[in-house]
Amino acid sequence: MAKPAGKVAAGSAIEFAHYEQPLSERMRTFLRLEYLYQQMLYHSDGDADWATRSTISTLLEILAILSRGDVRSEVHKELDHQISALERFQAHHGVDGGRLDTIMHNLSSSRDEIVSIGTGFLQPLKDSDFLNAIKHRSAIPGGTCEFDLPEYSHWLRQPLQRRQEDMATWIHCVRPLCDAVTEVLWLIRESAQPNEKVAINGMYQHSMQKDSNCCLLRVSIAPGSNLFPEISGSQHRFTVRFLEWSTTESRAVQTGHDTPFQLSIC
Repeated sequence: MAKPAGKVAAGSAIEFAHYEQPLSERMRTFLRLEYLYQQMLYHSDGDADWATRSTISTLLEILAILSRGDVRSEVHKELDHQISALERFQAHHGVDGGRLDTIMHNLSSSRDEIVSIGTGFLQPLKDSDFLNAIKHRSAIPGGTCEFDLPEYSHWLRQPLQRRQEDMATWIHCVRPLCDAVTEVLWLIRESAQPNEKVAINGMYQHSMQKDSNCCLLRVSIAPGSNLFPEISGSQHRFTVRFLEWSTTESRAVQTGHDTPFQLSIC
């Protein structure tokens, strides 16, 4: 049986492990984009052809998400919402005006850039025969190997600078939208203060206020714990269950201990 997670002393500089649960389809899309964007940028700096392969694969996943529905419009709406919310703080006493102006300026710049790229910002990627060939073959397990796509293999053997120039051109198409999503998610996370909670026997339930406008839950636990949260629910009510993990060969089970954690309702 796992020991209950210890309470963290006030003021201690501990990097918590964060687990998030989106409460709307918009937030699900944004979190997936952020995850893929971070992964793509990480691999784009690598010089190995395997890193380049991972960059292209992730770029195509981003393209697939952005091609479904009007994500650009959703990002624009969220930027408008955040700017309007921040404008209401301008008249409040005790607000750091300089920092507030900087954040609003960044959000407004992102909004202007989203407008300027227009609705056809993905067209260069969609029109690329090179990327389309990789995309079509990627649906087949191992479909992008050398004998299937010799041109792709040839390009992967080009000098790193040449590959990075091509990748920079493609990434440029999605960067404004992905940067805006990253900025919006940062602001949403920062909008809520974490509160200390206890899951009795590993279970915590919470009912939202009727006028609640939250869109993201963040459960934070101290690092090194063998517990992880399973979050389920909606904008009206949600449940957090803490499960004990041991190995990949055994199924995680709900702990029987009272478990302290931090909860942010963003």
